[in-house]
Amino acid sequence: MRAGGASPGRPTRGRVNLLLAAALLLGALAIPGGVWAGVADQVGATFGLVLPEFVAAFPPVEGVVIAAEGERLYVDVTQEQGAQLGQELTVFRKGDVFRHPVTGQPLGRYEEALGYARIERVLPRFSEATFVPRADAPRPQPEDGVRITRGRIRVAVTPMVDLTTARGDVRRVPFMIALGLEQTKRFQVSDPSVVQELFLNQRVRPEEVLARPERAVALGKLLDVSVWVVPLLIERRGVTYLDVTWISAVTGNAMLSRRASLVRTESVGEQRFPWEPRPQD
Repeated sequence: MRAGGASPGRPTRGRVNLLLAAALLLGALAIPGGVWAGVADQVGATFGLVLPEFVAAFPPVEGVVIAAEGERLYVDVTQEQGAQLGQELTVFRKGDVFRHPVTGQPLGRYEEALGYARIERVLPRFSEATFVPRADAPRPQPEDGVRITRGRIRVAVTPMVDLTTARGDVRRVPFMIALGLEQTKRFQVSDPSVVQELFLNQRVRPEEVLARPERAVALGKLLDVSVWVVPLLIERRGVTYLDVTWISAVTGNAMLSRRASLVRTESVGEQRFPWEPRPQD
């Protein structure tokens, strides 16, 4: 994941909270007594059910490359450490020691980012990953490092995609999801109003982040984020589901997805990708 730093248009946590409060108020005023006035609240509550799984998918972890065979990497990050299918770890190489200019004490080592390791298989003692190189960077070798940063993961929530026939008012949903992510202390979330403005200015639909990796990467650079969160409402056999997909803003690949019925008492199921068993809708 990319290092932290301030960027224009990035909100403070307080600003996100303020925007959310305003969105909640406007939503309540705009649709008093409407039959679908509670859809956004149902979505927010449903997202809360799967939020712990998203936090667990980004554990701060560090390991090393134990073998490299072409585009395949084998790393000593295990399921016990939090390894999951679809995770992307930064691959780096340590360089020379840098020292305090006055005392001469060693402060750390320089690092060169080589690319990313996308986990495809998790085994008891190691994980197998596909290497995604950075331009002009050396190839990874055994003993190069891999990690998911201990810093807060920078994410952006797209406007919600409503694929149901009900067409409820879901304008508040990105603000509610952003607040939930911020409160975990694991994520730093772009202001949803800035994200919405970007999509309008770029004439981009949220679906394109799902379907076009190059679009996810290009938009991610504009916001300086590492991950896109794409919420959808879908219908299957008369049941409405919240489907939340996380897309890497670094490679454009789908990282993980979860699907949950808006009925709060129903269980949460996984929306799986090609390397996982097919779901039974």
